[in-house]
Amino acid sequence: MRLGLNLGYLVAGDDPAGQLRLTRHAEELGFAVVWAAEAYGSDSPTVLAWLAGQTSRIELGSAVMQIPGRTPAMTAMTAASLDVLSGGRFRLGLGVSGPQVSEGWHGVRFAAPLERTREYLDVVGAALRGETVRYDGRHHHLPLPDGPGKALRLTVRPTRPVPVYLAAVGPRNLRLAGERADGWLAVFYSADHAGEQLAAIAAGRAERGLGLEGFDVVPTVPLVVGPDVAACADPVRAHAALYVGGMGSREQNFYNALAARMGYAEEARRVQELFLDRRHREAAAAVPTEFIDRTSLLGDRPRLTTRLRELRDSGVTTCTVTPFAGSVEAKCEALTELAAAHADLGPA
Repeated sequence: MRLGLNLGYLVAGDDPAGQLRLTRHAEELGFAVVWAAEAYGSDSPTVLAWLAGQTSRIELGSAVMQIPGRTPAMTAMTAASLDVLSGGRFRLGLGVSGPQVSEGWHGVRFAAPLERTREYLDVVGAALRGETVRYDGRHHHLPLPDGPGKALRLTVRPTRPVPVYLAAVGPRNLRLAGERADGWLAVFYSADHAGEQLAAIAAGRAERGLGLEGFDVVPTVPLVVGPDVAACADPVRAHAALYVGGMGSREQNFYNALAARMGYAEEARRVQELFLDRRHREAAAAVPTEFIDRTSLLGDRPRLTTRLRELRDSGVTTCTVTPFAGSVEAKCEALTELAAAHADLGPA
């Protein structure tokens, strides 16, 4: 099991120099990959290109590039360019985002997300393989049938087959990830509840005559180092409340539904009610400590080693962390402690 770093979103309060320092520290510690996210602020390819020019070994992944934000051809162009410029270090993570961002920011209807994702992967894959792209789907038509356009081929080739990852939460999207992607970007991953999710991925892999070997299972896990587990959970509360309570409407919130499937239906409903009523502090306080602990890495070095072992044994192949701390120095220290705990694992 490898280690990764997820920088999340580059928001107004973040110091880009601090993000670079954290990435370089992860590279020195032997972390396999750094991921950058996007929503409706900074975009992930720009951040990754900036990091690529100032690192040498660590791989660079989008977690995610939003499907509604770009045509599949544009995504293929960006992926190939980043892979060439980074010397073959780019990993393409894709996701449909959610209805609020898709329709409110990108102006793209959220209807039929599974079908749109499948078509998107078709076009991106064909372009990255260097094929002349012709596609006649329900959502994508290349070239348009009633105009002067002609089928084209990508003129820049990646240095390798670019690994494609899919951010997936629901069972059908998990199956699609297994069928069409090289890895899964997971959120609120719990070793105790991963069996059902991995079974859906395995069913998708079976469609291609493959098993789970070689498939990269990549959860992003909050990291807080300290002697008191309950105290370590507190910095993660606002993050968990935002996703469980605020990433969606009362009728459609994928993360809230995931928490419910994990056995926290009543607690998730309460967090959502409070968050949507703009009682954010109360919503954060209402997130169960047990839920945070199960989906995070909390505690001192021996406990981190134990939890890393549980993640590895459950099927995780790249454990990606987001350190929750008040300064870049504290985040670097947390990564150092995690690397030491990882070294204590020993062979599988």
